Amino acid sequence: MEAIFKILIVAVVSYFLGSFPTAVLVSKKFFGFDIRQKGSGNMGSTNAFRVLGWKWGLLVQIIDILKGVLAVIVIAPLFATGVTFPNATSFEHMTIIKIIAGVSAVLGHVFSAFVGFRGGKGINTAAGMLVAILPVDVSIALGIFILAVIFSGYISLGSIAAAFTLPGSLIVRYNLFHVNIPNYEILVTFSIFITLLVIYTHRSNIKRLLHGQENRFKSLHLIRIFGKAEN
Repeated sequence: MEAIFKILIVAVVSYFLGSFPTAVLVSKKFFGFDIRQKGSGNMGSTNAFRVLGWKWGLLVQIIDILKGVLAVIVIAPLFATGVTFPNATSFEHMTIIKIIAGVSAVLGHVFSAFVGFRGGKGINTAAGMLVAILPVDVSIALGIFILAVIFSGYISLGSIAAAFTLPGSLIVRYNLFHVNIPNYEILVTFSIFITLLVIYTHRSNIKRLLHGQENRFKSLHLIRIFGKAEN
């Protein structure tokens, strides 16, 4: 019972940390409007870059990433040290706690309790969580993200590509290169969940991409394979 209580505390505290509406607070305090009423209507860093400028967008991005990092490296060990799971043999118990903390923070960002459960897409908070849990695979996914953005100019496409890369990197490294990855099965399952969550939160972006209506960052579209950019 004590273990369940500790895990619940981790989930709740991480959720409220993730719920911190960075872009909304910044836009209201320094610009006098709610960023959800501008641009794409999202409170993520992509919309913050577009509406508030790169300096404020970068600030929003850093804070949103830190939400995921802090949930994993601070909240999880702070409230759940010593928690174990029954019938567990081959994995580190704290890994599960860190995943619970990270996912709770991401859900907090996507369904923020402070702004009517209408949050962002959770990419930055998920990135922060993943950096703390899967640094190698996140680095590979980041490389794919950068390439996708450079070749397309679409942040959303880069995010989706990076999400698919995460479990793919784990699978390839473990099965083809025989890298020893502790808790492999749990981490693969977890990364697939993150991929599905990214797809869900980007469902409107996917529709716009398919119809050629997605907003393109021209300044980031550095390599054009098929002539000039359309947007």
